Amino acid sequence: MKAVKFGGTSMSTADSILSVKQIIESDAERRFIVVSAPGKANGEDKVTDMLVAVAGERPNLRAGKFAPVCARFEKICDGVGLGASFLKEDLSAIEKMLQDASRDYIVSRGEYLCAKILAALLGYEFVDAAKLIKFSGNTYDDGYTESVCALGLSRCRAAVIPGFYGSNGNGDIVTFSRGGSDISGAIVARAVGAGLYENFTDVDGFMTCDPRTVPHASVIDILTYNELRELAYMGANVLHPESIFPVRKANIPIHILNTFNPSASGTKIVPTEEFLSGKYERTKKMPITAIAGRQHFFSLHIDKSMMNSEVGFVRRVLSCFERLGIAIEHIPSGIDSMTVVFSAVDQKTVNALIKAVQDEVKPDHISLTTDVALIAIVGHGMKSRPGTAARAINRLSTAGINLRMIDQGASEINIILGVSDDDFERALVALNGEFEV
Repeated sequence: MKAVKFGGTSMSTADSILSVKQIIESDAERRFIVVSAPGKANGEDKVTDMLVAVAGERPNLRAGKFAPVCARFEKICDGVGLGASFLKEDLSAIEKMLQDASRDYIVSRGEYLCAKILAALLGYEFVDAAKLIKFSGNTYDDGYTESVCALGLSRCRAAVIPGFYGSNGNGDIVTFSRGGSDISGAIVARAVGAGLYENFTDVDGFMTCDPRTVPHASVIDILTYNELRELAYMGANVLHPESIFPVRKANIPIHILNTFNPSASGTKIVPTEEFLSGKYERTKKMPITAIAGRQHFFSLHIDKSMMNSEVGFVRRVLSCFERLGIAIEHIPSGIDSMTVVFSAVDQKTVNALIKAVQDEVKPDHISLTTDVALIAIVGHGMKSRPGTAARAINRLSTAGINLRMIDQGASEINIILGVSDDDFERALVALNGEFEV
């Protein structure tokens, strides 16, 4: 049995939804389907963005902003053969609630309506995600969801479930972050004991590098859960980075596939331990799997003589970040120095951070760099290939790119390199050429 999720581009038009129907019906194992709201199509915005605009309007003016959403769904319903009035009662009910509805309720209605359409087309049961996915306040409750979702779907032979949202103990709709339908699909896959979680999108799979920067990048046939986490964190956003947690718990592989090129082999994401045991084998033998990166980080460099002998020094520095609510990315360090890399924040927060660190540890010198790009070289193959870091450094040097930092994880699955924002794209191209990914 398979749990399957279709993204916004897959559900964007009547024609694409009919293609989705054909894909599902081509495999009897595809019994539990999770859908996103319709994405961009024919010059029209994503339905979720349209609903965000509705939620942002004054309550008494929301109905006017909701009218184009109604028109979009009426057009889809007519195009798939259900008739333009198929969702009339649902749309009317939503419109009546708009004045007092919460933002999360309004923004989630795209998935709700889309699931209704697909369920009717397939003859599958529609199951509202509010009954399956549970939050405690605004925080996702995995333990409670696991039992509720498994019980709620155990009575279904086949079902379509809206992605992106659930409900809390008060019955209020609560949404995940954008892209959260991937998480919903993984939750459903675990709940029904699926042998595979298929995630259909508009690309052929994960690429070895961003094809917008490196046009000859290729599709990766197999990734591990751990490699996926590293790449997703670094901006490879084919899949929501939190979506692996439910399926990893149950050792369910994920298969990334393309709705618009369903014959493509895609990328399979598999349990790390199973890959390392030899159960899976990649088509291409490479020392690394992929390269990905993100720009616009800050780094705070701190120098202090005898820092290494000052007990609690690092903890006291990090407590300054904690008090100001700043998440830390990396901490490369030396005997008398340390650098803390973090996501960009406003100038007021930067000023407060510098003052807090100065007051807390009284450094000899402190400096801030505001144009840092991080690049991750990711792959299990690096363990058995000496010199990977040296090759990367030499390649950047040959290309005339200054290396600002290097940080290698203890697991040897990744090497993080820091360069300037201006050198980011050139560095990606240079590294891709070195490792021929």
